[in-house]
Amino acid sequence: MLRNEERLLERDDIASRPRIVIIGGGFAGIAAAQALEGSGARILILDGQNHHCFQPLLYQVATGALATTDIAWPIRYVMRNREDVTVLMLEAQEVDPSRKHVKTRDGEIPYDFLIIATGSTHSYFGHDAWAEHAPGLKSVEDAIVIRGRLLRAFEQAEACVDPAQYQKLLTFIIIGGGPTGVELAGAIAEVARRTLPAEFRRADPRDARIILLEAGPRILPSYPERLSTYALEVLSKMGVEVRTHTAVETVSPSKVIAAQKAIEAGAIFWAAGVKASPAAHWLGVAGDRSGRISVAPDLTVPMCPDVYVVGDLARVNEADGAPVPQLAASAKQMGRYTGRSIKRRLRGEQAPPEPFRYKDEGSLATIGRNSAIVKLGRLELTGVVGWLFWSVVHVYFLINLRSRLLVAMSWVAAYLTYHRGARIILDQPQGATKESKKDPPTTKR
Repeated sequence: MLRNEERLLERDDIASRPRIVIIGGGFAGIAAAQALEGSGARILILDGQNHHCFQPLLYQVATGALATTDIAWPIRYVMRNREDVTVLMLEAQEVDPSRKHVKTRDGEIPYDFLIIATGSTHSYFGHDAWAEHAPGLKSVEDAIVIRGRLLRAFEQAEACVDPAQYQKLLTFIIIGGGPTGVELAGAIAEVARRTLPAEFRRADPRDARIILLEAGPRILPSYPERLSTYALEVLSKMGVEVRTHTAVETVSPSKVIAAQKAIEAGAIFWAAGVKASPAAHWLGVAGDRSGRISVAPDLTVPMCPDVYVVGDLARVNEADGAPVPQLAASAKQMGRYTGRSIKRRLRGEQAPPEPFRYKDEGSLATIGRNSAIVKLGRLELTGVVGWLFWSVVHVYFLINLRSRLLVAMSWVAAYLTYHRGARIILDQPQGATKESKKDPPTTKR
């Protein structure tokens, strides 16, 4: 047993209260903890990392527009005013629903209610070896790795005397034409065309070749075709080569084979797919193709009424039968719903809660300077209006006033000067890149 934690809770004089364990300090886990305020329970948040990350802006860290501290905050800081919440930097390794215990490296933790919010990680569609060559973007560590590879390619090009090697170093491949791939491609184009040219003497960053590969017929397939077409036009004007109907066959350290053609590159980035954390295995239930757990309408696991699954890990259908999308908004809504449901049960209310219903808060993606797309119900925005809307929404949803001010000031400065100040290359300790690619079972939404 986790004796130290037991003693801590006894000192808090709440040892007799129900215990709620939340695995994961992402959007869903934090929202659940916030909704449980005033429940009278003792709440324990387990996460393998000590911080909560605003994932929608990770690509800006990866391209030097923002610092990691602008979009990530210690979970303890987020919960600093909640004496009923204890945060432990521990990864869950296993769950025993019959005994109602969570296993960690430091022992077992009992629970009365369990909320699993472990989110998702990269999916390489059975080619896990590709992860070392093409890092994805799901964590702060990933963003630092991508930033280092991107900037190092420009640095190496500055010292390169071989024309063929120079061209290779300044070729960047992004695999996957969803929102992450589109945002990353647009940001790299701005770095190459606007930010770096004045700082280099031998190399010309404007020689950069940015290639976006998409296996399907169009980029941004989850958006209306009009918005997808707009994004394609903007990327093309920015000098990004968009190749649709181009499935990747092989990824090696400096080369991609796609549609039976080899493309050499200075850096390769992955934005093509995600898979759920291994929680289905913990619970002994079947997951879907991406590992998501099919939950009941109240977000509980069938046959485990005290276990809730929320966020990217949960598969729950909307009224029309389509699965709820894996977005930050849906994760937050699930977390709040679960917190309120548990509070009802703790109050002894017997009536079942209304089924979870996802409220569509819109889909947004930025493409570059003055260009973004917004889908909010029937409302569709593009161009400067869409970009301003995207900016306001993302600043608003940052976790505190300090972060909102810092990000807003950074964006204003970047808009006026094209400068990206967070362009520091950090050498990764040996094995760090590989470590950042493993399944992070307790860090997502």
